[in-house]
Amino acid sequence: MKIITCISIFLVLLCLSLKSLAGDTLVFKGQASGWINLNPTIEMPVWVGARYIPTLNYKIDLPKNRLLDFEASASLSGNAGFHPFDSINSDASIKPYRMWARYSTSQFELRIGLQKINFGSAAMLRPLMWFDQLDPRDPLQITNGVWGLLGRYYFLNNANIWLWGLYGNKETKTWELANTSQKTPEFGGRIQLPVLNGDAAFSCHFRQADTRLLSDSIEGSSKTPEQRVGLDGKWDIGPGIWFESAWIHKSINAGLATNQEIFTVGADYTFGIGNGLNTVFEHMVYGYGEEAFDFSERLSFSGLSLSYPVNISNQLSAVFYHDWTNKTFYNFVNWKHQFIKLDLYFMAYWNPEDYRMPLQNTKNMITAGKGIQIMMVFNH
Repeated sequence: MKIITCISIFLVLLCLSLKSLAGDTLVFKGQASGWINLNPTIEMPVWVGARYIPTLNYKIDLPKNRLLDFEASASLSGNAGFHPFDSINSDASIKPYRMWARYSTSQFELRIGLQKINFGSAAMLRPLMWFDQLDPRDPLQITNGVWGLLGRYYFLNNANIWLWGLYGNKETKTWELANTSQKTPEFGGRIQLPVLNGDAAFSCHFRQADTRLLSDSIEGSSKTPEQRVGLDGKWDIGPGIWFESAWIHKSINAGLATNQEIFTVGADYTFGIGNGLNTVFEHMVYGYGEEAFDFSERLSFSGLSLSYPVNISNQLSAVFYHDWTNKTFYNFVNWKHQFIKLDLYFMAYWNPEDYRMPLQNTKNMITAGKGIQIMMVFNH
């Protein structure tokens, strides 16, 4: 039903473009990408894939600096894994990627539909990654959207307030250990205020979680109240520094999933080496258990990101994670060459075969172990 609705909205926007009013703007763009992944340490050592994201934007300028705009896009993707001369595994999908309508003024916006919602101060290890799955190692920065209504108001002193309501999101989102109960809404908000020479914010979210399948040792409920609260802040003191934290609490005893506490501190600085070496460092502690803030069960991760612009067309970057609890490293290096409309990426990674990154809500672990990936991206 959602796919049919999205296609209908897409066709409506296309029809509107044929008789657009003066001052209206229609833009069609797209991104096509293809890649090959070679990883001898997994069951299917050769993977190839492609994705196309066509996007249609329609903008209506209204009096008094008001704007009504729409975006409709889809994700058409397919991939196949090979074990040479033995077996093949393939998959393809067509699904909506973004599908929203927005009314906005110079200080206010209201957006409804399938959209990306993300916030927070951290860059790599993000306790407030509640509604997206952005991975700093992904050149395309692909992330699923959520269905909902989002309102934001921006004050003249750079303070801002967000309110949102979500409905109909069936898949488990990042940091969620159980799906949201069917046919129940989620809602929350965020307020950000200027503090000294930076900003600090408070976020909260409420939903009903279906905890029946969490563990055989507990008696879960199809509607378990779950509350999340988050605090974050960022300041510039020469280097940029920040913190980000979240507490996720279920109102019934759900075993080790009853409480989750996540805390990250980080800093970044650009060293005057050559064209400038940008460095980002973060450290995260993730605790969970029946008692809040017990931290008897915990994971500790550190992340280091390096980025160096070789010249106008070439850039080198690397992302490293260290799992202090399991004493393992995750290593990723990327070289990007940029043409006019074409980007070429050469990537190499060396990760544990037992992939335990807690913040990545991913189903396809083709980057577990050691391998290389080549990707081409065309934007039009």
